[in-house]
Amino acid sequence: MTQDFHTYREIRQQPRVWRKAYDIIRARKAEIQSFLDANLDEDFTIVLTGAGTSAYIGDALEPALSRIRRGVRAIATTDIITDPGLYFDKDSKILLVSFARSGNSPESVGAVKAVEKAAGKVVHIFITCNENGELARMKGSHILTVLLPPETNDVSLAMTSSYSTMLLACSMIARIDHIEEEKENIDILSEKVEAAMDRYESAIRGIAGRDFSRAVFLGSGPLKGVAEECRLKLQELTDGAVMCAFDSFLGFRHGPKALVNPDSMLVYLLSSNPDIQRYELDLIRQIKSNNDVKASVIVCQRKPALEEDAYDLCVEIGIPDSVPDYFACVSYVFVGQLLGYYKSIATGLSPDSPSVSGNISRVVEGVTLYL
Repeated sequence: MTQDFHTYREIRQQPRVWRKAYDIIRARKAEIQSFLDANLDEDFTIVLTGAGTSAYIGDALEPALSRIRRGVRAIATTDIITDPGLYFDKDSKILLVSFARSGNSPESVGAVKAVEKAAGKVVHIFITCNENGELARMKGSHILTVLLPPETNDVSLAMTSSYSTMLLACSMIARIDHIEEEKENIDILSEKVEAAMDRYESAIRGIAGRDFSRAVFLGSGPLKGVAEECRLKLQELTDGAVMCAFDSFLGFRHGPKALVNPDSMLVYLLSSNPDIQRYELDLIRQIKSNNDVKASVIVCQRKPALEEDAYDLCVEIGIPDSVPDYFACVSYVFVGQLLGYYKSIATGLSPDSPSVSGNISRVVEGVTLYL
């Protein structure tokens, strides 16, 4: 059965788990608020960090959280470790927000040590899914650890519910002083995504069954970061059989569009902002006019004013504009997750452990840290 995999259950459980994560953070409001009040001022730079999918959380949140606070940067642990002096010096005051599913990858703890060595003052928020991980075991008055529901510690190779729940947890912490007001947004997000999964899963499976060997995911602002994660899901769940890319809509025109050929699938993550969407629809029309592709998928909050022959599937999620970007952006990711899941099965792989080549593993191994 195609649903007898941890990966499937971990994708489908996300709306339920988001509500549980909200309850955890709401219950810790006073503790979180006290930690931030004691350790964070306007001179601090907030650095969002992780490796792979965990790094992509920061790539989506950097532009989304800039509406709340300036001075937010996304820097992958894999960049920090190789050259921490490029980003930090003794005048740096850093709040390092580390995302980690297991907390056991070499870079997770390595980046903490590297930043503490390079920067002048460092405090930490660890957002992790594994209470027994090395990161979760680190203690100190300058550390706040936020453990998410245990089911977010995905059993499968691919990060799915861990990605989305860590992203939302960080957004909730950023709004901790208004956390009660955010319950409605989390409820709307959960309800709409659950309904969209039910409505579109079969159609997404049909698209995944098409014979494409490369795929491109496009998004603007926070959705570019989500496109980055969708790209990885499809590529790793097919063990590289489908080569994937991501970009912004406008950036894609400047050379990367050369990779579009008749074996391609295009997935467009449309902004709900009509001013931004004008640029996105122009590119979709141009690709439809100039290129023959295997499939085109639009993911949006509301169906756009676009000719229906410009796409094969429109996934309409329906989250209202009142839900801010730092929550709404995560609603798109299930499409990339399900495309990867069903393409993995269509390719003859096990979605829970698709890496026949052995090139990737659930927890990265073999990294020597020179700190």
